[in-house]
Amino acid sequence: MVYPMRFYGDPILRKAAGPVSRFDAPLEALSRDLLETMYDANGVGLAAPQVGLSKRIFVALETVPRDDQDDDTGDADSETSDQGDLIVDDERQRWGVVAEHVMVNPTIVRREGEQVGPEGCLSVPGLFVDQMKRDRSVTVRFQDLGGRWNEIEAEGHFAHVVQHELDHLDGILFIDRLPAAERRAFFDEHRAQLADIQREAKRLLRELRREPAPLPVI
Repeated sequence: MVYPMRFYGDPILRKAAGPVSRFDAPLEALSRDLLETMYDANGVGLAAPQVGLSKRIFVALETVPRDDQDDDTGDADSETSDQGDLIVDDERQRWGVVAEHVMVNPTIVRREGEQVGPEGCLSVPGLFVDQMKRDRSVTVRFQDLGGRWNEIEAEGHFAHVVQHELDHLDGILFIDRLPAAERRAFFDEHRAQLADIQREAKRLLRELRREPAPLPVI
């Protein structure tokens, strides 16, 4: 199932999400729906608050670095703009995807180094930051769909995606990570586009009040 995306201006994107406590069939179904919604939007990651569910779960793609891919794979718009290595014909045919990750109740337990690259967000469509600073390498502790605890090391682009999605679980958008002067400049440059996105967020909320999306209880 493809869920409607929540956009900048929707209050749920500013809330800290609650922990997942039920590890059952609805959670597995949600993970599949998050992946389907992510692929439908040509993204490389998606957090539950972005579809209106304030719970600590996100999905993220680990992809082959751009330099290791064939020249004819191209690229597509994604949460990280030109860093995205994903081309989607359908949900079963993907180039450059090493693994799909589902992380429940995640926390970063180690950070190392620094990287800089472009970043955007499916909830702030069409707008990107060219030089976003993120940790180069992180270790994430999380539960899988069965409730078992795991740790995974993420580096480079994958680490960038993981940090972006975990921020969503804390009510943080990528533009909040900009230094104050750069953030003011971003808002000044994109004032009209941000106003349009906020209007669309309000329109969608009115529509969802009339006909709520069938979100699972987890």
